Amino acid sequence: MEPLFVNRVANSGLVTLNLEELIHPGERVVYDIKENLFHGLMLREKDFREFVKTNDWTQYDGKNVAITCSADAIVPTWAYMLLATKLQNHVHRYVFGNLDALEQSLFEEAIAAIDTAEYRDAKVVVKGCGNVPVPTFAYVAIMQKLLPITSSIMYGEPCSTVPLYKKPKAVAG
Repeated sequence: MEPLFVNRVANSGLVTLNLEELIHPGERVVYDIKENLFHGLMLREKDFREFVKTNDWTQYDGKNVAITCSADAIVPTWAYMLLATKLQNHVHRYVFGNLDALEQSLFEEAIAAIDTAEYRDAKVVVKGCGNVPVPTFAYVAIMQKLLPITSSIMYGEPCSTVPLYKKPKAVAG
């Protein structure tokens, strides 16, 4: 006897990619260099070097850090670079910029690490709804990774997708 209901989604051969699974679990923090400014105006090299040398950097262990300066001040580029020398051995990731720049960097890292073998010549559905919001730039970035290798890309849920791309058929010649 033939089954009453046939799950066409399960039989479709679609591969679902959930960008929510790429969100790095580490804590996000901002290091604002304004706390190191002399009178809130400028960075004094001797004082800053002493701070960098003596500060307990272990408080950033495993975290993701956005380095910024929220004050309208004179901060030389080398100061941000000096901070990086201390954060390097403690954090998962650090960037210059705000939390949005940090999130973008984390997604770029995660997307770059995707093994594309599963998606080669596949019909891929990039999941569109979830429990945690995924920034739009991650959806654009995943397209750059998938377009050269997939046979088609859709957005949404396997039961209700928006078609985005279908690889052109090769012309016999």
